Amino acid sequence: MSLSSAISSAQTSLSNYATQTSILARNISNASNLDYSRRAAILSTSTVGAQVVSIQRAQDEGLFRKTITSMSVASGQQTLLSGLSDLKNIFGGNDYESSPASLIAGMRDTLASYAAKPGESTLAQTAIADANTVAMGLRDASAAVQNVRYQSDQEISRQVHTLNELLSRFEANNKAVYSGTQTGRDVSAELDERDALLKGISEIVGVTTVTRDGNDMSLYTSDGTTLFETSARQVTFKASSGFAAGIAGNSIYIDGVALSAGTGATTTSRGSLQSLLQIRDVYAPTMQEQLDEIARGLITTFAETDQSAVPTLPDAPGLFTWVGGTVPPAGTIVPGIAATITVNPALVQSQGGNPQLLRDGGINGAAYVANADGSAGYSSLLDSYVLALDTPMAFDPDAELSSSLSLVDFAADSVGWLELNRSEANSAQVTREATRFRTSEALSNETGVSLDEEMSILLELEQTYKASARLISVVDEMLKALLAAAG
Repeated sequence: MSLSSAISSAQTSLSNYATQTSILARNISNASNLDYSRRAAILSTSTVGAQVVSIQRAQDEGLFRKTITSMSVASGQQTLLSGLSDLKNIFGGNDYESSPASLIAGMRDTLASYAAKPGESTLAQTAIADANTVAMGLRDASAAVQNVRYQSDQEISRQVHTLNELLSRFEANNKAVYSGTQTGRDVSAELDERDALLKGISEIVGVTTVTRDGNDMSLYTSDGTTLFETSARQVTFKASSGFAAGIAGNSIYIDGVALSAGTGATTTSRGSLQSLLQIRDVYAPTMQEQLDEIARGLITTFAETDQSAVPTLPDAPGLFTWVGGTVPPAGTIVPGIAATITVNPALVQSQGGNPQLLRDGGINGAAYVANADGSAGYSSLLDSYVLALDTPMAFDPDAELSSSLSLVDFAADSVGWLELNRSEANSAQVTREATRFRTSEALSNETGVSLDEEMSILLELEQTYKASARLISVVDEMLKALLAAAG
């Protein structure tokens, strides 16, 4: 090897060292960055030895696709679980102590005590107070369910805005990746950013990717709707100002196509938007329908009947009434009835009413009086109410519970329905979050930075640097000897 060749080889080695240490430093500084993929210098042999010809970014397309899919699935499941937990919180803690089932059971026990001692005026007032607690519980629960819908609707609006921003950033980033690839520029940083954007998008809506020539990428939702192809597609949604029973929320449109809600407690949702739709349009409305059926059942159970020898008057609301002021038809949901159910003012002492009318009848006039002689020991009407609470009646099957149950059992099954769905959603979330963690960890192992590996490479580079420096030193000594001999 000539001296000039030796010098060129040493210079090339030092240049490689500078490039490799720069890459190494960048890797180490991003060791905790989950959106960073490890870089490596690619060497190629030449007449002057090995030299850096390109910088390679670690990637595994298969694992990355699995990662964004698992993130999308886990995000959808977590969002659904959060919504179901919000519905559960309406009814108190783990024992559902403020649920209609618990409140009605308490009222039934008080009525039974009152029936055993019908002459006790304090028991009459207690029974009315318990009934008021039941009515208030239904009204509060109805308002809380609609608030869950409203909050879901507001969150949809926020996430649609975020999704549009992410898609806009993705468009700019994709252009940078494509143009950089065409000119041969290192686009590793842009690819890292694009992957991070994809992760963010996948948590909101399920996404599939198609990579074309020049690193150009197109995005589609899980059901095939275009999210991005050359340009970002608009995601539109109009938030509602409020909700009530029977009022539907607005749809989310992606490129003009409505996004469907997820189904099932182990939800089919891909991303949070579909689960938010599921809470707003499926679970909360069903919960509202069950509350409405409980309220309707209470009004029907305690309705007064014409006691005349030849009855001609229709049944009328007794202990419980509502804004409609009638006894609703059997087996049919009355939307929003739970939001207006109250104790009949004719029984409320503070409003000039007489609590004893619950024992005697006659809330709606003389024709409805059951205790004709006004006996203080009369308990037949109270006994019939207690019995009716445990007697099967017709319910609307649209409430997703049995169409023939006692009111007490229907209210209990409503709690069971919610807890069953919440429990299944929780189990699915544990499984899906574990899958997300494992796939993310596997991707990190393949493409992330290992400090141990980087330090090992650093030691190798130090040895290379020492060898190059030694070669330059030897060449320098030889040149000095030649110059001395020539002089």
